[in-house]
Amino acid sequence: GVMSFQSSEKSAAPRRRRAKVSLFAQGEPMIWLTGGGLAVALCMITGLLALIFYNGIATLWPVAVPQFQTLDGSVYMGEVTRAETFRSNDAEVQILHRKLVRTGNYEISGEHFTWISDHDVKMETRPEWALVIERTAWGRFYGFPEGFTLGSDTAAATPEAAWKAFNQYHNAVRERREKIRELETHEIGRVNRRLEKARLDLREVELRAGKDSPAWQAEQVKFLKTEKEVTAEFGTIQEEIVRLRAENSRYVLNLKTAQGRAVAMPLENIVRAYPANQLSILGKAGIYFSRWHEFLFDEPREANSEGGVFPAIFGTVIMTLLMSLAVVPFGVMAALYLREYAKPGLIVSAVRISINNLAGVPSIVFGVFGLGFFC
Repeated sequence: GVMSFQSSEKSAAPRRRRAKVSLFAQGEPMIWLTGGGLAVALCMITGLLALIFYNGIATLWPVAVPQFQTLDGSVYMGEVTRAETFRSNDAEVQILHRKLVRTGNYEISGEHFTWISDHDVKMETRPEWALVIERTAWGRFYGFPEGFTLGSDTAAATPEAAWKAFNQYHNAVRERREKIRELETHEIGRVNRRLEKARLDLREVELRAGKDSPAWQAEQVKFLKTEKEVTAEFGTIQEEIVRLRAENSRYVLNLKTAQGRAVAMPLENIVRAYPANQLSILGKAGIYFSRWHEFLFDEPREANSEGGVFPAIFGTVIMTLLMSLAVVPFGVMAALYLREYAKPGLIVSAVRISINNLAGVPSIVFGVFGLGFFC
């Protein structure tokens, strides 16, 4: 009875109110703030990567080639690389739109790009036989096929026939050009290396025993024999190069620029050509993947503005492998020493701080800092 009375008495007593706790005291707004910062950072990184990916993927895709005739009678033809609006000083027309056109033909015009304002354009067309020609030198060329010359004979006199002849002979010309490049870079280099080794061997004997010694005389006979063989081999290689170049010089594509200037272009100078305004989706995809193959596996040309990046990729991979082989053993030993044996001190602290900085900061940041500080 007493217990029931006490329990009823407790139930009758008013409940104590729980004290309100501020959300700021619990830290919940800060959690939302820091979480939101993380979300914004991830969105920024994702957006930047998507932008880089889109621009990188779209760079090698072939586009149409329009021809512009301006009010002053000038004619331009090329690929539109970008467009923008700008404010004019003219009181009547304040906002204008213009395009940056890659007109190419640098050896003729002296410039690769030209700004063309829509306000100055009288007529814009897309010629059927506008060709985009990627060359080994002087950048891109834009023109119309007029004919094809095979030696002293005219093999084609119409755009269709000239384009057909180009497709028929270009692969063979390109193979001969690669053969010439291989002979010039590898075979001649091998011959010169053999001659240089023989010369250094003779010089070594001269420094060790003198010119009057029998050893030097025997080595000189050996050097003269090697020099004679190398000279003969070098002459054979040069004859092969001359023969291949003479054969390639027979194939010439006759072109006409948008301004009406005639240009005779040897097929040996052409890396890739295509009628931009006639391409289907499959044709554009073929050129696109061909450019990717060139970008990944060929050497650069035109001061690294054309061609591929294979030497940079190969050099980076080799340097990374060699540095890994050299650094990993010493790095593991240094880590074991610092962790197990080194006594705390100023030098050890400085080494550990440096290691933390190297681990936490991308190497490119140090590279940019060194470039700005030293250069």
